[in-house]
Amino acid sequence: MPATKPPRRTSAGAPPWHRAAPAPVVLVSGPEALLGSRALGLIVDAARARDPETDVHRLEAATYTAGLLRSAASPSLFGGTALVIVEGAESMNDAFLTDAIEYVAAPDPEAVVIVRHGGGNRGKRLLDAARAAGVPEYGCPAVTRDSDLVDFVAAEFSRAGRTASAAAVRALVDSVGSDVSQLAAACSQLTMDVQGGIDEAAVAKYYGTRVNATGFAVADAAVVGDTAKALALVRHALETGTDPVPLVAAIAAKLRTLAKVGAARGRGVDPTRDLGIAPWQVDRARRELRNWDADRLATAIELVAAADHAVKGGDRAPAFTVERLVRHVAGLAADT
Repeated sequence: MPATKPPRRTSAGAPPWHRAAPAPVVLVSGPEALLGSRALGLIVDAARARDPETDVHRLEAATYTAGLLRSAASPSLFGGTALVIVEGAESMNDAFLTDAIEYVAAPDPEAVVIVRHGGGNRGKRLLDAARAAGVPEYGCPAVTRDSDLVDFVAAEFSRAGRTASAAAVRALVDSVGSDVSQLAAACSQLTMDVQGGIDEAAVAKYYGTRVNATGFAVADAAVVGDTAKALALVRHALETGTDPVPLVAAIAAKLRTLAKVGAARGRGVDPTRDLGIAPWQVDRARRELRNWDADRLATAIELVAAADHAVKGGDRAPAFTVERLVRHVAGLAADT
């Protein structure tokens, strides 16, 4: 059964994952695993809607054996469209590279072959050949920057046919964090649980405000030297039942990020590539480091270590310990 080709573009202008559709060869590119998985699911579902007897085969490009691709894409003796999903093309071996380039030049028009490439330079010859041949490509870019996360959540609600205020979107990102899978799950849950438009109150009801959902608001205020705001936030968090331990842990995580990003400067170290820190976190840390030098940062980390011991049983007044820590850290940041 021939498949209809969707719009064809180069990598820079690849249509987004949610437009993915069957074609004799399809390239699903980009590092975001959740979006890649969704794109594959859309293509499989569309193929099965056209032909319920679609026969799905899965191959791993890193452990591929020569000849498997053409064989898997061949028509079955029992009928049904052959659909082949090749995972991990960013780690492809030479056998797959050779067979895939050959296949792209002369694909079986009755089959659907999906190549999932997570990014990087490995297999560039295949990507270039596929794009030159007009193979449809769908992008799954990394969702890491704060603005990307906000856009992702807004798009999730939009695709679900629901309206959500900008404040609600912002609150959900702040409450759930930067894990794309968790954000997607939260959006899905809200669309099922909330009738009508989704506002900030709905997010607060199910996921809490930024204050009582995480300790990162406290840490954010403390590291920029805003003592009054940091103390108000920590007191509110404690009053609404937030345990002191995660509050201290959030401050510790914040200071560790500052230390890593600060240490990377001038050493040829890329915080995102080499240390695994999200780009938006790196950008924010660089701005926040204007309030710090190495000595004061080391002092703050020592204070956090002592507070961590205290709130885990070493002190009878953990709430006071957290307030004292926040006051000291904010004071160090403000002492510029």
